[in-house]
Amino acid sequence: MNVRRSAAVLAATVVIGTATPAVAASPSPSPSLPSGLYGSSDPTYDGVWRQSLALIALYRAHAEPAAEAVDWLAGQQCPSGAFPAFRANPAKACDAKLMVDTNSTAVAAQALSVVGGHGGAVTKAVAWLKSVQNKDGGWGFAPGGASDANSTSVVIGALITQHTRVSTIRNGGKSPYDALLKLSLPCADGGAFAYQPDKKGKLRANADATAAAVVAARGTNFVTARADTGRETTCADASSLTPARAAANGASFLAEAVAKDGFLKSALPGAEDQPDYGNTADAAVALAAQGGPEAARGPLAWLERNSAKWAAQSGPAAYAQLILAAEASGADPGDFGGTDLVKELTATGPAPVTASQDDSDSSVWWMIGAGLAAGAGIGFLLSSRNKRKRP
Repeated sequence: MNVRRSAAVLAATVVIGTATPAVAASPSPSPSLPSGLYGSSDPTYDGVWRQSLALIALYRAHAEPAAEAVDWLAGQQCPSGAFPAFRANPAKACDAKLMVDTNSTAVAAQALSVVGGHGGAVTKAVAWLKSVQNKDGGWGFAPGGASDANSTSVVIGALITQHTRVSTIRNGGKSPYDALLKLSLPCADGGAFAYQPDKKGKLRANADATAAAVVAARGTNFVTARADTGRETTCADASSLTPARAAANGASFLAEAVAKDGFLKSALPGAEDQPDYGNTADAAVALAAQGGPEAARGPLAWLERNSAKWAAQSGPAAYAQLILAAEASGADPGDFGGTDLVKELTATGPAPVTASQDDSDSSVWWMIGAGLAAGAGIGFLLSSRNKRKRP
């Protein structure tokens, strides 16, 4: 995921012609930032991305975000259905100068699909994504850009919210899985996925792309990826590669990559040989989704021991990634290496929904009355929580 966001920043830098901002975070949002936004760093390149991950992570952890946090994300959408990385002035009409992208749109669709009341926005977002599908069946970061594994995977995640078979979404006779499988390497090269072919058309293993692709090839997304103990994590070449086989091959690559140290190393050009916390969290999700809790145990344990400082420095997206890794692997995000990830995430944005003491007392009597009513045979389904839609 770090590579994906770095790629997004690079794309924006090339098009807009500005320098990439330094990424920093503090425990609470700056008053100068939009109300409802998680994090205090410049949202220009990742506002929608980090907000969406935060909402999904809170949903996975059974915590209800503040309405203003949801409203902020919904307000970023353009009439076309697309989302930019950040829309500074939602009151201003979207125009050709505003960069919209597939990654922001797809992750926002996943987030809005679980908060309730935004089905129309999700449908419009997915419709826009379908409209910019490449003829090879995949997606690039920018509409019309060359397909890559990360973008195609996050869009597959958005398509899943519509409860349709991903293999039926086609352009030029090609489905998203056709594009994804073209980026899968044979077992002789580790069974990983490449981000994109290089300038010579050669595929090179990319751990972050592999983690994203394994989740998508398994038919899951940020919302639904969780431990599955019934799948293998071994690599085997097949004359007819299927998404399931490619997912197992990719998981095999990730398992080997984290076997020695428990973490993935940074793959950014020029970066020092150091741990990549975000990609390691993504790998834990992929390994859990493919091979179950045991497969993710190594990277998850390493993250529990070492990720607190990184998350505190990096902000809401980092806390969200850790929550997703914990949730997918069957761990407790409320006690992750001694850190309450949910508490730390909510501290970076608007306070989550909580009941006052008076409200709590009223709820008790309300529930007693509801129980008596149900016992009398009224038969209504009663709930003290807002309904949430699961994809």
